[in-house]
Amino acid sequence: MSAAIIFGLLLVLMLTGMPISISLGLTVLTFLFTMTDVPISAVALKLFTGIEKFEIMAIPFFILAGNFLTHGGVARRMINFATSMVGHWHGGLGLAGVMGCALFAAVSGSSPATVVAIGSVILPAMVQQGFPRQFGAGVITTAGALGILIPPSICMVMYAVATSGNPKSASIGQLFMAGVIPGLILAFLLGLTTWHRARKNNYPRLPKASLGQRLSSFREAVWGLLLIVVVIGGIYSGAFTPTEAAAMSAVYAFVIAVFVYKDMPLAGVPKVLLSSASMSAMLLYIITNAVLFSFVLTSENIPQAIADWITGQGLGVVAFLLVTNILLLMAGNFMEPSSIVLIMAPILVPVALRLGIDPVHFGIIMVVNMEVGMCHPPVGLNLYVASGITKMGITELTVAVWPWLLTMLAFLVAVTYMPILSLWLPRSLGMM
Repeated sequence: MSAAIIFGLLLVLMLTGMPISISLGLTVLTFLFTMTDVPISAVALKLFTGIEKFEIMAIPFFILAGNFLTHGGVARRMINFATSMVGHWHGGLGLAGVMGCALFAAVSGSSPATVVAIGSVILPAMVQQGFPRQFGAGVITTAGALGILIPPSICMVMYAVATSGNPKSASIGQLFMAGVIPGLILAFLLGLTTWHRARKNNYPRLPKASLGQRLSSFREAVWGLLLIVVVIGGIYSGAFTPTEAAAMSAVYAFVIAVFVYKDMPLAGVPKVLLSSASMSAMLLYIITNAVLFSFVLTSENIPQAIADWITGQGLGVVAFLLVTNILLLMAGNFMEPSSIVLIMAPILVPVALRLGIDPVHFGIIMVVNMEVGMCHPPVGLNLYVASGITKMGITELTVAVWPWLLTMLAFLVAVTYMPILSLWLPRSLGMM
């Protein structure tokens, strides 16, 4: 009954159009004041202790790094390098867009940032070369979702924070390594879909770049590509934690944007800092309210009750994962990824653990679901970002992304039922 009241109230508030963070907060306060004896002092204490986790500091640093990279010319150089490598194949610029998104995802941690950085450069070039606008929009909208699967990933940090209370919780480092192989496979599949459609429709190809041109474009992009080594290499080698890696990436991105590439004047830095602070504040406000929501669920023993009920229905691993995917895809119709992870992870992970599902594998499943959710209406963030770049309507964009979206759904099934895709690398590296 408590679970029905809590989720019913949350759903009603969200249906009014209220922001998810405020809906969470009002749901918690209404329930606490009317149906429990929990002292408000305990709520205030939980409010502060819930967001003082060291891991949460990774989020504003990754956002800041992504903003420096977006405005600092790094994306343009990555696209030039990708174009020199794959531009001569069918749909060359489209393939370069997928490769550029994969490379930028490995340094930014955010899907919308990846769509903006790569899309704003590659889409006008594709239209100018004769590609249909719908084709380019479909490529960039879906490939931009790689931003939360290829590490570093803000969404993975959210999952680690949301499940940190469990005895077998996944660490940020484990999740980052687990996302590498699935991210590369999805990038390949999206590229394959792009190539197939371009070949079928005889879309333009670029002249094959010479070895000298490829080396030159690599030298131009190498400072941005080195950030991948700084973050992933630093975490795996033990030189610093994921949070420290995020801080290092922000400083590194600032240096190469301002002093190496010199595409950003020092006068532009305050604007980037303000934009990053605004986005970080929004996410941290959602986290704060989600922590309170999780506190209420835990105090009412709701996750354990739901776990008991699901296991009592006799659902095996296969059926539970199927239900989980359907539930997460449905949630993606109404909420953005951060909110879904923070609300659903504390509820679903205890059930997954009871069924013997590895929390790292389950985290990757959730992240891939979030990727799909970012590319379909009505709340797909990538759709809205791409709409701003392409000046296309959401309905038109929705039709444009379908071939790639179907590819992502097929990949979701593979990741869900083939845990080796997620777990092989962290196990090989001795992280599990």
